[in-house]
Parts: sequence; C-alpha cells; structure tokens
Amino acid sequence: MKIVQTNHAPAAIGPYSQGIIVNNLFYSSGQIPLTPEGIMVEGDISTQAHQVFSNLKAVLEAAGADLNTVVKATVFIKNMDDFTALNEVYGEYFNEHKPARSCVEVAKLPKDALVEIEVIALVK
Repeated sequence: MKIVQTNHAPAAIGPYSQGIIVNNLFYSSGQIPLTPEGIMVEGDISTQAHQVFSNLKAVLEAAGADLNTVVKATVFIKNMDDFTALNEVYGEYFNEHKPARSCVEVAKLPKDALVEIEVIALVK
C-alpha cells in the first residue's frame, strides 16, 4: 500500500490521505472545491466542479494515473437540481472515456461545498 500526496491539490482536512494505491488501483479521497492553498472556491456548481476536477487531476497524476484510467467515480451533490449543470462540466472531463459512476444528493458536504467527487483509477 502506498500513500499518495501532492502539493498541487488541497491537503487533507482531516485524518486521511489524498489517496492510496493498492496493487494497481488508486483510490482517491473525495475532492471538494478547495484550491491547493486550502481556499474554498465560491460560485455555482459549474465553477466548483471545475476546481474539483483540477484537484482530481493533480492527485491522479501524483498516483501515476489520469482521467482516462478512472474506472469508477462517485459524485456527491448538495442539490439534485444541479445535476444537469454538473453533467455538463463532468462531460468536459469524461467525454470519450466514460467510467462507471454513482451520483447522490447529500444533506451537507464539508465546508458547505456544492459537490464532492472521489475516483478509483488504474495506475499506469
């Protein structure tokens, strides 16, 4: 088991890692719209989702993976009314490659984020 850490994504805000590699699979922790400096990105679901993907790309790169090696994504959104707008952004990052996905509405996310995404990816 290998812990993944990068300064190009926000540090964990609790007792967990940005991600873990086991065998050839990378498991990310959920990414919310924090900058690498730990500042919350304000704005609508689209603005926040772009920051989440920036963070995911950074931790995937640190793990030796990328968006094209993601096999499963789990999306948590604060309001299912944002589903269509989220899908538009999601489709910019997963256009030809479409991993399996779950999407659920939750009552509240850390730092009052509108979206959080975690992924499982194959390590190259």
